[in-house]
Amino acid sequence: MGSKASGRRIVVGVGNPDRGDDVAGRVVARLLRDAPPEGFQVSEKDGEATALLAELDGAAAAYIIDACASGAAPGIVSRFDAAAAPLPSRTFALSSHGLGLAETIELARALKQLPPICVVYAIEGGSFETGAPLSPPVAAAVATVAERLRAEIAARVETEEARHA
Repeated sequence: MGSKASGRRIVVGVGNPDRGDDVAGRVVARLLRDAPPEGFQVSEKDGEATALLAELDGAAAAYIIDACASGAAPGIVSRFDAAAAPLPSRTFALSSHGLGLAETIELARALKQLPPICVVYAIEGGSFETGAPLSPPVAAAVATVAERLRAEIAARVETEEARHA
């Protein structure tokens, strides 16, 4: 397993669309899908580990957005460099997915499927009740994360282009 990075670059929004703030990652992906960052594929996943592992395998860069429940105020955004260090398990302790994002990232690392660039944006959720809408603080955070991702990706692309010029 584990193929060499193909140059494929991805943004993956993770979440359950029926569980309130858990949909946050998928909403960010939807905001980016209409005008994806240049050279990036944008997708949505429900958080099922094998689907996410398949998405990561062979990618040169991955940006993953998911909701979290660490106890911080709803709408707080955290950014983690998952290629450099494991995700803090307490941030991703609550998962509506069978295997949480932190465990999936570590499984990808163990299988040599973790992209060399792997960034996770976590949006603190407040309500994960079935059928609940996206809460106002998380809705605001979704827009902020979409903007931050666009800026981060654009800056990285500029840096890569400058290195190759």
